[in-house]
Amino acid sequence: MNNTEEISYSLAFEELQLIVQEIEGGEISVDQLSEKVKRAALLISICRNKLQATELDVEKVLKELEE
Repeated sequence: MNNTEEISYSLAFEELQLIVQEIEGGEISVDQLSEKVKRAALLISICRNKLQATELDVEKVLKELEE
């Protein structure tokens, strides 16, 4: 998966879980570790941003309902 393509929260989270499993299971080489950690950081950022955007959307809708 390309680092710059837009992916959904679900796909980002799923890929992040796979990376964690690979690292915990010792399934990746030392040569791949840095690449995997960088990808995991990017995926965490994507998930965090999507969660924050969703939270703002929900707060906006709730505020509109109260008015």
